[in-house]
Amino acid sequence: MLFLVAALLLLGTLVGTVAHAPLGFSVLMGAVIAVWLGIFAVRERHGRRRHPQAH
Repeated sequence: MLFLVAALLLLGTLVGTVAHAPLGFSVLMGAVIAVWLGIFAVRERHGRRRHPQAH
């Protein structure tokens, strides 16, 4: 429950910050985060194919 409260406080802070940033900056940072998450997803998928887990 404490984690949920902390996550909501952090989200509120970030949304408040983005609301005051210029639109171009917000879009650019959103694109950077999207690319970062895409690279992370590709690396995770590639790593799991290379090292299958034995159950």
